[in-house]
Amino acid sequence: MTSAILENNDFKARDRFVILHQELRNRICLLDYAPGTRLSETELAEEFGVSRTPLRRVLARLEDEGLVKSVQGVGTFVTDVNIDELAQTYQLRMELAEMVGKLSPKQPDAQLSAHLTELSRRAKTLVQNPEPRAFAQLNMEFFLARLALTDNAPLQEVSQRLYVQTARIWLKSFFASIIDLNEEIRVFAREVDEVTAAIELGDLQAAALIQRAHISMSYSRMKR
Repeated sequence: MTSAILENNDFKARDRFVILHQELRNRICLLDYAPGTRLSETELAEEFGVSRTPLRRVLARLEDEGLVKSVQGVGTFVTDVNIDELAQTYQLRMELAEMVGKLSPKQPDAQLSAHLTELSRRAKTLVQNPEPRAFAQLNMEFFLARLALTDNAPLQEVSQRLYVQTARIWLKSFFASIIDLNEEIRVFAREVDEVTAAIELGDLQAAALIQRAHISMSYSRMKR
């Protein structure tokens, strides 16, 4: 599907870069590419129907985000993550989550409101049928939906960069049975409802503070 989109002549080079970057970033964050996986430029270029030049730009962006590492003469490999190395990242994520309610906040339009309602419905469904990857995907979608409530572009960029650095921690913990998947999904479903309720009231600062609190608590549960 992504390959077909990239081959659409209506897309400009910048559009193709964004789509390819998002697709590869999602695959890494959802552990479709496990830590240590070597990413073949030849295979990826063939899969997406692009030349290796724009692909290398995407890989360079992913390396800048800490998701891959290029080894001269060997190749590009997906990096690993460790909770002990991300303490400061989580601390900054908490502060930035609160800033979403302060810097250039904007009320959701009808489309975003409908999307939040749908995310809430999916979260409740997931409580009944827990699945790690589906939870990680839903968590990512909710994060991006929340980030759409600010028009501050630098805040959006930095927040996304930090989020993707921590996203894989949860999936790794679930697969290793370190974290209780059922409990985390129940907590997440409550978070979605609480944040959505605050947004519906038009209180974006309250929504941001709720988000900050949940990031803090999730980090505390992870350390425990």
